[in-house]
Amino acid sequence: MYCQELNKPDGRRMTLYSRHPFAAPAAAPSPFAQPQGANPHLRWHPLRGEWVAYAAYRQGRTFLPPPQYNPLAPTRDPAHPTELPAGDYDVAVFDNRFPSLALDAHDPPAVTVATAPAAGHCEVVVFAQDASASLATLQVSHIALLLQVWAARTQALASRPGIAYVLPFENRGAEVGVTLHHPHGQIYAYPFIPPVPARMLAQEQAYFARHGQALLVDMARQEADAGERLLYLGPHAVAFVPACARYPYEVWLMPRRQADSFAALSAEQRGDLARALKTVLLKYDGLWQREMPYLMAWYQAPTDGRAHPHTQLHAQFYPPYRTRERLKYLAGTELAAGMYAMDALPEESARQLQQVRVTWEMSEEIA
Repeated sequence: MYCQELNKPDGRRMTLYSRHPFAAPAAAPSPFAQPQGANPHLRWHPLRGEWVAYAAYRQGRTFLPPPQYNPLAPTRDPAHPTELPAGDYDVAVFDNRFPSLALDAHDPPAVTVATAPAAGHCEVVVFAQDASASLATLQVSHIALLLQVWAARTQALASRPGIAYVLPFENRGAEVGVTLHHPHGQIYAYPFIPPVPARMLAQEQAYFARHGQALLVDMARQEADAGERLLYLGPHAVAFVPACARYPYEVWLMPRRQADSFAALSAEQRGDLARALKTVLLKYDGLWQREMPYLMAWYQAPTDGRAHPHTQLHAQFYPPYRTRERLKYLAGTELAAGMYAMDALPEESARQLQQVRVTWEMSEEIA
């Protein structure tokens, strides 16, 4: 992996990543000349026991622009700069202009609940220069590079003071609220372990204390042995519809051997995870012969520098559709009570995805 670090005119940082050496140094453009001056803050929710972030300036961020005004496309006319430079590179990462968390956040307002600066960091990860591409259409080596990028960004963000957890994710499709259709994801670096990964980490720790093995490693082995919900099984990676799925087409993807973070992956694991990821996404898009919207979240160990043998790096995918034409809405029992109610059995969803046969350029077919 090759990288090039740059500074934008408005003070934000950018890093370019490539599978090949850079031919020439690039200059980082920006549609904005002045710093944003972002100052988000947190407010404590006393009933739920969790923080809520407030960043009202995010209301002014770019929303579904026409293709000719795509801010994530490479700059073609220096007089009208975008967020990306022209040049030969694969992945670009830059500081979010409209962050929900900012390392220099300060002076939160005084209200009737506890407040604190939202002192974290938010980055945008542009997966490819081609606006018509998607993770599913990228070469396996490009996806493997992205896994390396997530490792590098996790390590870089973890080195900053006060960061406790790093979460890469992708929102794909208008149905899940995406504001730019160019293939990209985000990375949030939190000053605390957020509620969802904290709850999962507690379950993993309890399981490890009882069994001496990582919960998800055991679960992946059981799914591989059963095969009923299996979507991909390679030498180093596995993907399946979990038996406990909360969304009709939910999928989990992970290494077969324990690795608590992106940085812990071997080259062989990265390569197979890239093949598994491409397979899952091609199956999604092939299910109804159209692009499937989803939220993809990657969970890993906290950034405390300790060993986490109980934790398994993994991705969870949440597509919002329950049938070809009907969305799965979170309503009373999900939002008000926290108990998900499913209209479809995971086994049936897995069967439908298993029947989608996918191929890519090397004519390699994955069942």
